[in-house]
Amino acid sequence: MVTGVLSYTGKYITKRLLAMNERVRTLTSHPDRENPFGQEIEFFPYNFDKPQKLRESLEGIETLFNTYWIRTPYANMTFEKAVANTKILVEAAQMAGVKKIVHISVTNANVKSELPYFRGKGEVERIIQESGLNYVILQPALIFGREDILINNIAWCLRNFPIFGQFGSGDYLVQPIYVDDLAEFAIQARDKEEDKVVNVAGPDTYTFDQLVHLIKSKVRSNSKILHPPPFIPLIFAKIISQFVQDVLLTKDEMKGLMENLLYAETGLKGETQFSTWLEENKEFLGIQYASELKRHYL
Repeated sequence: MVTGVLSYTGKYITKRLLAMNERVRTLTSHPDRENPFGQEIEFFPYNFDKPQKLRESLEGIETLFNTYWIRTPYANMTFEKAVANTKILVEAAQMAGVKKIVHISVTNANVKSELPYFRGKGEVERIIQESGLNYVILQPALIFGREDILINNIAWCLRNFPIFGQFGSGDYLVQPIYVDDLAEFAIQARDKEEDKVVNVAGPDTYTFDQLVHLIKSKVRSNSKILHPPPFIPLIFAKIISQFVQDVLLTKDEMKGLMENLLYAETGLKGETQFSTWLEENKEFLGIQYASELKRHYL
């Protein structure tokens, strides 16, 4: 079972499983979305409000690859509700006899974090660890790939605006990992006997300033990169969000970035270099704005 096969990380995990001739089921909130896998996958709704139905959809499953989460609250969806939904999912997995959960979390998830995103991720990790199920929790930093939103929209801003404001110095660190490398780690984790929590990142570490300048050079942007106080680019992000009817960036995401929460000193390293991928994909990156709300809510 892979959650979210029509979205991002779940899609790449599914591609690898199908290439291994394995049967795949999915839980999804968007059964009407375009399906690149045809009849190869069984689709089930999440049914968080019908735990018995959710349990039935998980029967016969050995491993649950869980990518379920939200990036930002919207309408009646909150981080607290996402945590509660995950608890329902884990309990259904227990009742259905699922043997293992491979869960995609985030670097520096912590139940004591002041940032709701990282705190919620920490609470989900605790639910899984206390479930009695075997588990591997992967903690990726910044994920990049063709379906990425954040990197794409940085490139979009660089292509479309004469200035790009970073949050202060830009010397905070990021470790971008390629989404298919993350999917490979997830498949490998299924066969690990030991319960563990593992940081996963790309082979290179950048300051955010270096990352933005690298993207700028590859997409041939003429935008001038500035380093104003953090509140100024945050204001512009809110204005742009209204223009594109989306959430470009939140204050909490800015804080997490500036507090180096997308960096970990130890962990597994993927093979794909961000600079190499960027060179290969520079012609399409940032051509169109990628909407968080359209992908997950609208």
